[in-house]
Amino acid sequence: MNELRPDSVAALQEAVATAASEHTALEILGAGTKRGVGRPVDAVHRLSLGALRGITLYEAEELVLSASAGTALVEIEQSLAQKGQQLAFEPPDWSSLLGTPPGTQTIGGIVAANLAGPRRLTAGAARDHLLGFQAVSGRGELFKAGGRVVKNVTGFDLSKLLAGSFGTLAVMSEVTLKVLPRPEAAATLLLLGQDAATAAGSMAAALGSSNEISGAAWLPAGLAGRLGVGEGAAMTALRFEGLTESIAYRVTALTELIPGAAARLDGAASDAFWRSVRDVEPLAADRSRDVWRVSVAPLEGARLIQALPEAEAYLDWAGGLVWLALPASADGGAARVRQAKGPAGHATLIRSGVDIRRQVAVFEPEPEALAALSRRIKASFDPLGILNPGRMVQGV
Repeated sequence: MNELRPDSVAALQEAVATAASEHTALEILGAGTKRGVGRPVDAVHRLSLGALRGITLYEAEELVLSASAGTALVEIEQSLAQKGQQLAFEPPDWSSLLGTPPGTQTIGGIVAANLAGPRRLTAGAARDHLLGFQAVSGRGELFKAGGRVVKNVTGFDLSKLLAGSFGTLAVMSEVTLKVLPRPEAAATLLLLGQDAATAAGSMAAALGSSNEISGAAWLPAGLAGRLGVGEGAAMTALRFEGLTESIAYRVTALTELIPGAAARLDGAASDAFWRSVRDVEPLAADRSRDVWRVSVAPLEGARLIQALPEAEAYLDWAGGLVWLALPASADGGAARVRQAKGPAGHATLIRSGVDIRRQVAVFEPEPEALAALSRRIKASFDPLGILNPGRMVQGV
């Protein structure tokens, strides 16, 4: 497979236009860190955005940043940290899970996959912070959508559509994001010894209180031990962020609301723990297992874990996100996971072999009416089907 590496927007547009005129399929990627997510793409050329990099606008006072799609996420995070700011949706780094070089993922890849970490509970996903973008359609046409402030988004909100499309609709060359101040301090309250069902109730109670938690997760004893926390017991983790005095008050108030053996992580220890949860490090080491990411109603997460006793699993997003690592099987565990999940929710196969990802539905199958709509949207942006064909759905 040949690699095309345009170093300007004009060169990118020319590369896509040429592929369209020749009906040649392109595999779209930034640094390739998420190449193993989704179905394998059968393409003649690989179109890398790695040469389109750099922060093109950063107005800290206006809480807005624009960057070329190939810009490394670490570069953006370093620039934001200098101004005491952050990407509030807490983009994860799955390098340990997927076996890719750490610290190399790009901002375009994060947005294209619509990723978010534990703070999604309060901050939303990447799409909720995407103010605008510039992209090239499958026709080779350059277009823009959105703007630099939320109120500029009128008509069709294409930013919401492109985020999570995995490069199947258009090739983003630049993204504009909302940024937010970093909290002054952080602490994590650990409730020890709770099973998944009890933890789900505790996390719901914490979210329903006035104590403003920004992360809620549960890990069984074995996985907690891999992170060096939990004192040998299963643990429910509740994160507090903000002013130091406010955190102290809220931790005390929540401890009184939800009784149970408790421990506490502060500052760097709290940050390190949530980074590990965000990056799926508890399930990363055993590469013989297939890993699933399942979104369900928060109180359903514990039930799903009970239905799959063979899985190593933990809960994030207050039980609404279940990470599962299953023993290797012919279908990557697809039948078992989707049967256990039931008709509601979404199950996505994040890590498995190429042959399995080619055979099974990696993303949650859509009802026919929704699938037909997806095909029409694909045809509108990429009528020849040259951009990441089959990445999300076979034949699309």
